[in-house]
Amino acid sequence: MSANPKTLVLASGSPRRAELLLQVGVDFDVVLPRVEEVHREGESPQDYVQRLALEKARCVQSRLADCTSWVLAADTIGVCANRILEKPLDKADYESMMRAMSGKEHLVLTGVALVGPDLADVQQEFSRAVETVVTFRALQDAHIDAYWRTGEPQDKAGGYGIQGMGAMLVAGIRGSYSNVVGLPLETVAELFDEVGLNYWQDPAE
Repeated sequence: MSANPKTLVLASGSPRRAELLLQVGVDFDVVLPRVEEVHREGESPQDYVQRLALEKARCVQSRLADCTSWVLAADTIGVCANRILEKPLDKADYESMMRAMSGKEHLVLTGVALVGPDLADVQQEFSRAVETVVTFRALQDAHIDAYWRTGEPQDKAGGYGIQGMGAMLVAGIRGSYSNVVGLPLETVAELFDEVGLNYWQDPAE
């Protein structure tokens, strides 16, 4: 069974999330959310990513003309020594992230939310926070500078992409690989199953 184009909407402009869903045969439309991504004082990293994922999904759900669609959203950050690592603001911010993670473990956290249509005036909302432990190699300044010059880190949470050239920085991971890319497919499958959203379909149907 497969989500037809009007059954699932991805509330994200991330090409990596789209690629992951396409990789596993899920059909979807894309609608970009309009949500301010600001960490609140005292908010845990897990609560932060879950809140943003829910806000993105709710934002898009409220704008859909087709009120039968489900909306999938996600938000990913890195966490190292209690520091939240988002997309680097500039090269100095990126270098600071890399030095903090060099030779150490850090967490990659993704909030995933699936928001359905109103049902008897009750909105159906499901969310999870997923974490993966990533260990970096000990990085030399030359590694850090060269990776920045590839252009890959600028739009990546934590300043690297494990699915790209950033894989060369990684010594190992514990947990979901797709979570580090930006969308934990294992958790997405669980949510789809929980709400009865079919993601594969016999082409003859």
